[in-house]
Amino acid sequence: MTETRRYSVTGMSCGHCEGAVRAEVEQLPGVTGLQVSAETGRLEIAVTDSAALTDEAVLAAVDEAGYDAVRAS
Repeated sequence: MTETRRYSVTGMSCGHCEGAVRAEVEQLPGVTGLQVSAETGRLEIAVTDSAALTDEAVLAAVDEAGYDAVRAS
């Protein structure tokens, strides 16, 4: 079963920013797909193993890319 998680990301302004976030987040365990938009500041992640992927890991990956994020509803 796939779960979709949504996050709000601040500081992104272009495709390069999107690529930096994508490169970090897609390496996380359980991530099967993602969409990231600098225009809307949204990150959506498709997760197959929700127990293996914590919000803290996602936020740390976004931080590693140089941006701030919070879990969105």
